[in-house]
Amino acid sequence: MQTEDPGYDVLIVGSGLMGAAVARCLRDEQPEARILMVDGGPPIGSTPGQHLHDVPEPDIWERYNQRVASGIQGFYTGTTPTGDVGSTLVDVEPGMYHLSSIGEDVREMPAAAVAWNVGGMGVHWTAATPSPWGSEIPDFIEDAEWQADLQQAGQLLGVNREPFSPSRAGVAVMRILRELFDPVSAPDRGLQHMPMAVQPDEQGVRRRTGPNTIFFPIGDPDRDPFFTLLAGTQAVRLLHHGARVLGARLHDVASGDGYDVHAGVTVVCADAIRTPQLLFASDIRLPALGRYLNEHAFLSGRVLTDPDRLGFSLADVAPQAPDEFMTEHLWVPHSWPAQPFHVQIANQVHADEEGHPLAYSVGPCFYIPTQIQEENRLDFSDDVTDAAGMPRITVHFSYTQEDLRLIDRARRDQRRTAEALGRFDPETESALLPAGSSLHFTGTVRMGPRDDGTSVCDPDSRVWGFDNLYVAGNGVLPTALACNSTLAGMTTAVRAARSVGEILSARPDRPAPR
Repeated sequence: MQTEDPGYDVLIVGSGLMGAAVARCLRDEQPEARILMVDGGPPIGSTPGQHLHDVPEPDIWERYNQRVASGIQGFYTGTTPTGDVGSTLVDVEPGMYHLSSIGEDVREMPAAAVAWNVGGMGVHWTAATPSPWGSEIPDFIEDAEWQADLQQAGQLLGVNREPFSPSRAGVAVMRILRELFDPVSAPDRGLQHMPMAVQPDEQGVRRRTGPNTIFFPIGDPDRDPFFTLLAGTQAVRLLHHGARVLGARLHDVASGDGYDVHAGVTVVCADAIRTPQLLFASDIRLPALGRYLNEHAFLSGRVLTDPDRLGFSLADVAPQAPDEFMTEHLWVPHSWPAQPFHVQIANQVHADEEGHPLAYSVGPCFYIPTQIQEENRLDFSDDVTDAAGMPRITVHFSYTQEDLRLIDRARRDQRRTAEALGRFDPETESALLPAGSSLHFTGTVRMGPRDDGTSVCDPDSRVWGFDNLYVAGNGVLPTALACNSTLAGMTTAVRAARSVGEILSARPDRPAPR
């Protein structure tokens, strides 16, 4: 165990996609910046930070694919809450855990879950990367600046605009969907392929972007002598004096030992739940901390298509790759107000044991934007701790009457969509999933244009009142999203890294940027 503090230029708390992006952006500009990254969880598999779709270990790969087959991230932990891990996370297997299993009170958001592993959610995610639009974009960021940040975020994630080519059956489904949605969509917002952070390799396998893809040394620390990854090492408190964060108190999960590290700049990328939890534990308690928690509602559904009605035969169905849970991945972006929903559509082949197709199904899942409410929040206890030894969280979350109205409208639109493709029973083939199921949580450390008590950080992700403390990730997003949150969240990592780079460049004892 490390007991001596070598001193670092940057401390990054969290090794997921956002932490990896901060490290990558800094490394591109500052080749000798000393970066320490810490994560409380252990690695999964032999390569830290590798997406589980691409791990070489057959048992890990099989376990991941069984869970991801639903296409619902909240089900990666199982459809029922995972069992209580007890009073400590020592010896807990790495993976996804419901917040209830680690001691949080989530009765109002029962499906909320977090990752306990190197790479965070970035080794589990579906890799869908639709672009935010309209009111999803913060109105206090200049458009040209936002577009540049979004482009860089897409490059870091390796976004592929058409990861799945449609079969003849897929083309028939797309024709029906266009007839339904294009007339009510804004220009260029009709049916399209779902962008994903995947790139095909030489064998055509669609490799998912994981944290180690964004920043290679996470998976192979020997590649970077100025980078250190401490797995199984939890940041339990930020050390600060006045307007400066000095570093962090670290806890070795296995041994229970604690020690301090110091860094010139600290960036917390510990997800939308544990980032505000760490700030609270550090007595950094801004009025907006943990408040404005937002998540779109999630209406799941699936319909078996009628080939005769759609004009194809099952012979036209492309075989489903053995490592994929879908044959096509489609997207209808929201176009408020005429079409306010993000519709994510994964098509699947159902085959017999010999691989002969028996049916072809379409999964029109509707993400329904919900209104931002200050009272939707995370409350942190001063007296009770969770299994990680951190302040126990009570989640407060509810839908407004307008949210419920939109949910009812989504049910009608989903039924109309499904019935255009085949026979559909909304009682058995549709479900409004419990709050927390999407895992697309935002707002808990939200950015804002001014320090007026309604935000935690400035537009560069710097925490109000501090010179050298930053937060990055989906929790920084201040808007209500209909779309998946990762690409939008990645812009906050880009902005944080740019500002941190400016601090490092201004230090006279550091090498000039590349």
